[in-house]
Amino acid sequence: MQSNIVVQLKDAAVFQDKSLILSDINLTISEGEFSYLIGKTGSGKSSLLKTLYGALPLLRGAATVCGHDLAKLNRRTIPFLRRQLGIVFQDFNLLTDRNVRENLEFVLKATGWKDKKAMKERIDTVLLSVGMPDAHERQPHQLSGGEQQRIVIARALLNKPTLIIADEPTGNLDPETSDDILTLLRDLSIHNNTAVLFATHDYRILQHFPARIIRCQNGKVLDEENFLV
Repeated sequence: MQSNIVVQLKDAAVFQDKSLILSDINLTISEGEFSYLIGKTGSGKSSLLKTLYGALPLLRGAATVCGHDLAKLNRRTIPFLRRQLGIVFQDFNLLTDRNVRENLEFVLKATGWKDKKAMKERIDTVLLSVGMPDAHERQPHQLSGGEQQRIVIARALLNKPTLIIADEPTGNLDPETSDDILTLLRDLSIHNNTAVLFATHDYRILQHFPARIIRCQNGKVLDEENFLV
């Protein structure tokens, strides 16, 4: 039985303003699949990710993400796409004047949740899933970098995403903590059947935790499957 396709690009191109960054992209990512996105600085990794979550428009080719046609996205429909995505950045972007529970409640309310009991249960579930079950009342400044990133991942999980897009999520972390975050995301991919696209420049991670590699290079996107760096 074929896995459901979460990301599919056919002869697509990525533009930043009017500059062509990547062309002739043919790429498929399936449900529950963990993939690395690699490439040198300026190779187009972030621009590709921004296209996938609707921050850059698709101007050429065909692409669907979580069933949404990227060529037809507009201000009204982009939020519906993003509710099916979990997005994790290098910078944590937690609200510094709110505790962990309030940070997570803010996202739930912003995405249409109203039932307080359901919100509490969902927050409990995601914090448990990232190994932070007792963090509800802690402030961001009381957390280590690795703990903050776990909360960011919990935040990304709130709406049960079909795809997690992680843009250099370990860039500010030490190697041991980076390994913990990587392991967490891989485990979540397996247990939740969530696709994960993990952009990184840390080749040490690729060597220790091999998986499918998608490489941005010379204006192209190369699918290297389980290539070991």
